[in-house]
Amino acid sequence: MHRYRSHTCAALTAADVGNTVRLSGWVHRVRDHGGLLFVDLRDHYGITQCVADPDSPAFKAVESIRAEWVVRIDGEVKLRTPGTINPNLPTGTVEVFIREIEVLGTSPELPMPVFGEQEYPEDIRLKYRFLDLRRERLHRNIVTRSKVISSIRHRMTDLGFMEYQTPMLTASSPEGARDFLVPSRLHPGKFYALPQSPQLFKQLLMIAGFDRYFQIATCFRDEDGRADRASEFTQLDVEMSFVEQEDVFQALEPVLRGLFEEFGNGWRVTPKFPRIPYADAIRKYGSDKPDLRNPIEMQAVTEHFAGSGFGVFANQIANDAKVEVWAIPAPTGGSRAFCDRMNAWAQGEGQPGLGYIFFKEGAGSGPVAKNIGPDRTDAIRTQLGLKDGDAVFFVLGRPEKFYKFAGEARTRIGRDLNLLDLEQFAFCWIVDFPMYEWLEDEKKVDFSHNPFSMPQGGLEALETQDPLTIKAYQYDSVCNGYELSSGAIRNHRPDIMKKAFEIAGYDETRLLEQFGGMYRALQFGAPPHGGIAPGVDRIVMLLTHETNLREVTAFPMNQQAEDLLMGAPSPASPRQLRELSLKLNVRE
Repeated sequence: MHRYRSHTCAALTAADVGNTVRLSGWVHRVRDHGGLLFVDLRDHYGITQCVADPDSPAFKAVESIRAEWVVRIDGEVKLRTPGTINPNLPTGTVEVFIREIEVLGTSPELPMPVFGEQEYPEDIRLKYRFLDLRRERLHRNIVTRSKVISSIRHRMTDLGFMEYQTPMLTASSPEGARDFLVPSRLHPGKFYALPQSPQLFKQLLMIAGFDRYFQIATCFRDEDGRADRASEFTQLDVEMSFVEQEDVFQALEPVLRGLFEEFGNGWRVTPKFPRIPYADAIRKYGSDKPDLRNPIEMQAVTEHFAGSGFGVFANQIANDAKVEVWAIPAPTGGSRAFCDRMNAWAQGEGQPGLGYIFFKEGAGSGPVAKNIGPDRTDAIRTQLGLKDGDAVFFVLGRPEKFYKFAGEARTRIGRDLNLLDLEQFAFCWIVDFPMYEWLEDEKKVDFSHNPFSMPQGGLEALETQDPLTIKAYQYDSVCNGYELSSGAIRNHRPDIMKKAFEIAGYDETRLLEQFGGMYRALQFGAPPHGGIAPGVDRIVMLLTHETNLREVTAFPMNQQAEDLLMGAPSPASPRQLRELSLKLNVRE
């Protein structure tokens, strides 16, 4: 028999009854039932119930073991009595009568519980992550992550993609988030950067003639932590040659859909992802990552307030042509109590409030309805398709200033009224992102998304259009209100790249200095190409119904980008600093 086990703790069934077996694992818990000792033995695969009675030669040894000790157990497999069968365990029809037990490793009292899923302070969980990972839910999440990545690899290779590796030490990029810098010992005063993504390398692979690339890539961004964002993260990085936007969608949509069908526990998955222009997403949902489980769609109702008796709105509409009124329908929210709650919430968010109308007995009620009159009220009701028992809320101003708040109100209304169809993964593509945006503080035009994207209309658009009206072949995949991936058809022509960066304030000298590698490469025969990079962490987070990336990452940092288990970041020794030609000047 093997030194440590003949079976795992999830393998035994009724077919093994009568056999002598050997198991090894952790003591999940010990229960004393009037002289009978029950040991739930746990390993990576599952749990087996083991039993010792006073006649067992191992009884005294079993009495001494404690939770989370590592033990080897030899014993005979027996059927459980009908009243003690546990249908929730794969091994729930059998138990092992202990004949011999060996302690392989002891443990002191734990700093946090492993049995059960009770909440515990995050600093303790991260410091003792090896214990935290023993908990069933978290352990299962990490296993799911491994299976998801394995499935991704199979799906991508089946589609003709090949996996290539790109460098982890590269040059710093002035775009995007802050880089993690790595000082060079061989080149004093110079630094490598950890990649924020393999963006430039995967484009260079296309220019080098590799047609379909993918990589399970680890990426780094030195930015503040959030529940759905981490300093170190993993993405499915993809690039394709000789493709248009729709080709990327046709390749990746089956991969995403298939993953969520495979691991989604029967939840519905959008059969064909709708394509929603960025501008429409902002106006309908107040977000470029809309949660389509929420059926509410906002509409502009400015015309119904223009020249009305509701002076608060009518005067601003008359004085500023860019002012609009958006309506947020609230099906089943037609009570003064709910409307007042929403109004109080809006004030708590720093807004003046939310105007509203609620409908009952064929008419609109509330101060807004009273001021604009029955005809305008009925016109709003007809436009939005509202009925008795429904309500509608209004926001006023320039859309670019209030759309995010309107989107938050839509989300809150949907959740508070239980309008969301929760057991589904609702996907969409957001397309037609603006190429540029106006930076008010700096009084300049800058890229709004990926600077290496192809503008719609190409060079002609860059030379003839107002930059703020130019759209790019940029796209995001969105699921249940989370951005899963960003991508773009790349600019593959140096003349277009030069003009695109010129509009954003880069002269040719600066372009060569900061992006010279890509600029030069484009001059040597670059194919049309495009790609995308779904976030593996967020995919697993959604599949496991978690709301924090740390629950699907084996060894995450905390929100201050600290590794409490390994004690990173840590000070460098004087010798290390000398070798790197560095002297510290730490800010107080």
